[in-house]
Amino acid sequence: MQLVHSSKVLMLFLITATGLMAAEDVIQPDPRLPETTPWDLQALSKSPEFEWIDDKSPVRSLMYQGLEYRGKPTKVFAFYASPATLNPEEPQDKKYPGIVLIHGGGGTAFREWAELWAQKGYAAIAMDLAGSQPLDGKNPHDRKHRNRLEAGGPDQSHKEKFEAVKDDQSEHWCYHAPANAILAHSLIRSFPEVDKDHTAVTGISWGGYLTCIVAGLDNRFDAAVPVYGCGFLNDHSVFESSINKLPTEDSKRWMQLYDPGQYLKAVQMPILFVNGTNDFAYWLSAYQKSYDDVPKDTPRNIRIEVKMGHSHPAGWKPVEIARFVDQYLKKQTPLPVVQNPAVKDGKVTAELAEPVKIKTAVLNYTTDAGPNPERKWQSIPLEVDGTRITGPAPPAETKIWFINVTDEADAMTSSPLVSKQ
Repeated sequence: MQLVHSSKVLMLFLITATGLMAAEDVIQPDPRLPETTPWDLQALSKSPEFEWIDDKSPVRSLMYQGLEYRGKPTKVFAFYASPATLNPEEPQDKKYPGIVLIHGGGGTAFREWAELWAQKGYAAIAMDLAGSQPLDGKNPHDRKHRNRLEAGGPDQSHKEKFEAVKDDQSEHWCYHAPANAILAHSLIRSFPEVDKDHTAVTGISWGGYLTCIVAGLDNRFDAAVPVYGCGFLNDHSVFESSINKLPTEDSKRWMQLYDPGQYLKAVQMPILFVNGTNDFAYWLSAYQKSYDDVPKDTPRNIRIEVKMGHSHPAGWKPVEIARFVDQYLKKQTPLPVVQNPAVKDGKVTAELAEPVKIKTAVLNYTTDAGPNPERKWQSIPLEVDGTRITGPAPPAETKIWFINVTDEADAMTSSPLVSKQ
């Protein structure tokens, strides 16, 4: 009896201690999240079990425990790098802001991406969300150069992303992937060298889609940058037919559980949307809806590049991504914010939210009404006087227009899109 009593006391102590530790780290769900939100955010707030595969190299590798899949725990492969792993001469007690890097469709954990952010002064984790591990020394952008993990979760095929919605929730890639991204965040927050009060997330394509969801779920992030990916995917995206061809109840369930439009309304941290005018996957109409869905009291910015390419390297290339993250995690130079675009009396006008030295300003517009990837875009130079931007209005037949400004450090941002359709 004494042994049982002692065990109960010990268990109570451990539970209490764990509760106290978790109190400051646990996700605080935004009340604007839908009641149908399927994830256990309190459970995802806890650092998962993990093991190092390589804890000596400049870019290290590890496995951490993901959600259960078909009744068994899963393993998630990830690369991890920081200024300290790249340079052993770094002070042992120094802390670094953290960043979670979410790959897109057909992607994996990219060693070079983690290293890129470590070189920028961040502790970075890049994980594989398709139950695989890239092969050492091989081109990770080639899908043939990956091994399927014995304990891997769902793959990232069309079946797991869409058709599986008719099956149990544990079969859904769209259920596992956001959860495993949040677990990666919880994991690096537990590392002694990571400043857990300064973390960010960015993702590319399907990773941008996931970033939109994760940003609405995990309020512990201090900045988010979805690239390409957005919400409202059943209307004006390459995935429209994949969703709408599902049986009515399955389509409704997919949109209710997994469309980022359900979660962007709960985003509490500053967010920068990055996309191109002619993206084949995430069209501008859905992109503007996603931008508009973010609460008005949440700092928002947007960068739309004319004919931006769509790939992982193209998606992590824009300098504005690090500038935005630096702005909020390191209190460095803010990006320009262009607001209130309007046309009146044959003139286009907009305003800079704060005085910034601008090198160029242009009006971008399209008169084409065809599919997003096929539209041709034209540009007109604009004038900047203080915080006021002015110039000729776009033609009357214009369908969509927006303004881009480039600052003296060659960082470009955009106004919200204006649609005349």
